[in-house]
Amino acid sequence: MTSAPDLFQSRLQETGLAVEALLDKLLGSTPLVSETTRPDRLLAAMRHGALGGGKRLRPFLLVESARLCGAATEAALLAGSALELVHCYSLVHDDLPAMDDDDLRRGRPTVHKVYDDAMAILAGDALLTLAFDVMSRPEIHEDAAVRLELVRGLARASGLGGMAGGQALDLEAEGRYEADLKPLTLSERDIRQLQAMKTGALLLFAVEAGGILGRANAATQSALKSYGRAVGAAFQIADDILDVEADTATLGKEAGKDADRGKGTLVQLLGLDAAKAERDRLARTALEALGNFGTDADMLRAIAHFIVKRGH
Repeated sequence: MTSAPDLFQSRLQETGLAVEALLDKLLGSTPLVSETTRPDRLLAAMRHGALGGGKRLRPFLLVESARLCGAATEAALLAGSALELVHCYSLVHDDLPAMDDDDLRRGRPTVHKVYDDAMAILAGDALLTLAFDVMSRPEIHEDAAVRLELVRGLARASGLGGMAGGQALDLEAEGRYEADLKPLTLSERDIRQLQAMKTGALLLFAVEAGGILGRANAATQSALKSYGRAVGAAFQIADDILDVEADTATLGKEAGKDADRGKGTLVQLLGLDAAKAERDRLARTALEALGNFGTDADMLRAIAHFIVKRGH
């Protein structure tokens, strides 16, 4: 009999491979209708930023939430691929010298190191716009109103009041715009808000999108939102813990940069032990939100356990 952790890892890998195949197809060289051509160097930069790495956790959340709500897996995989394109764009731009200035991502040189800053900016732009092309396609859902809700939700999760806004707050917190360039001292509330936007918004949207695809009722959507908020917050704390405890080889990017930059994190504010306790509390909150779903939500429960283990 396959154990629950083994089943989770198998399903996570299966979804990751399916998303990788879809991204490879979406980033093919053949122009689509209304496209003139796909420039080779730009396409290569996009593929470098999107293919060949990552757990594909956001698509997995979307697929498993959709499965819970009775939506077709094929449609959920395509929607998850659109979401992953947004995530990959954000990484390409975050790595730029003007932002986090990282040379490594997933153990490989970042896009700007391979293709230069200008091409990395264009690659991120093109990945983002392709995401909305994909999310609007009829293969996602036959009902245009459902597709519109998904597009709107993705836009809000990734834009001014979501991920991009969270990154702006993060830059401000580092003191990028102060004359003396001193990092700001953030309150716990400030840190939680910043992280809910920068990291949590896309993770929350992933589970919301699954409910939208499955046309879930209000009670189910509310439970998914509670789960998504808690999982997103726990994920960011686990990430901050890893930045302190793991090495560069394990992370696939330079370790310890948050502390060096003076980034505001709950690890720095509360201390390592208290941050771990808060991560675990949030994981329990996520599990409690799934209390009425029975075994159908086991993969979503496994994600909460995975996040806690990831931060050890």
